[in-house]
Amino acid sequence: MLYLESFRLASADQEVGFLLSFPHQLEMRCYDHNNVYPFKLFPEKGLEELTFAPVTLLYGGNGSGKSTVLNLIAEALGLDRASPFNHTPFSEPYLKLCKYTLAPGVRRLPTSSRMISSDDVFDLLLDTRSINQGIDRRREALFEEYYVTRETPMEPLRDLAAFEEFKRRNEAKRSTKSAYVSRRMPRAELLGRSNGESAFSYFTQKITENALYLLDEPENSLSAALQMELARFLEDSARFYGCQFILSTHSPFLLSLKGARIYDLDTTPVQVRPWTDLENVRAYYELFARHGKEFETKPKE
Repeated sequence: MLYLESFRLASADQEVGFLLSFPHQLEMRCYDHNNVYPFKLFPEKGLEELTFAPVTLLYGGNGSGKSTVLNLIAEALGLDRASPFNHTPFSEPYLKLCKYTLAPGVRRLPTSSRMISSDDVFDLLLDTRSINQGIDRRREALFEEYYVTRETPMEPLRDLAAFEEFKRRNEAKRSTKSAYVSRRMPRAELLGRSNGESAFSYFTQKITENALYLLDEPENSLSAALQMELARFLEDSARFYGCQFILSTHSPFLLSLKGARIYDLDTTPVQVRPWTDLENVRAYYELFARHGKEFETKPKE
């Protein structure tokens, strides 16, 4: 499914026009006249417009601008997101120069469309770790409570509060430690999951049917097996469930998504290239080729 057909960044002429009429109010808020991000980033790459497929991938090294492109698209479209956009004094002026075109027949984006950044997943992992640490402390306190409750003599019953205490002590005497503690522990869906499992679950929960999703390096925290699982999930979501994806990624598992259009932001001008021609993928290929005989060696019985 196609919801967003194209996105046009500020042209070189538009950037020059803005910088020549540089507002002094903005200049006073910057440390350096040359620090005008996101201006001066894309004209030198020859990148002015992107046209999209149901799955479009932005590939490039650190500092290539792939995450910046995603953020600009998300802001221009007004997409929901968990972590805030990193605004600079020049973000709004730049966004006013950007244009986008929805696909034919699409009047507005589905309301469930959203941007999922690597910061969103990182925040989830920190929150989960904090929850789990709190649960660990609660568990230790309950262990101590269990032993104290079993060993402390019971006072005579005088009121309702004493009766509740009597029931708790009686339960401790009749229950195993694990049963006593488990009945008092909070339920946590993510408890016991690895970082990668939690991150993968985040994507499968946030991505629903019939919407546009922008994903910033979703492979972070995912093992090779989970990256392959994510690739299958995205392929199925695009093919059967009416989703459109625009991703930034280094992952060969995601770069090999079937039918994906890949923009290589490491080339000048930026080009659409097959995944097998990308430098990062070629590095993996050459590594495995050099060690091919080691993969062919069978272990001794």
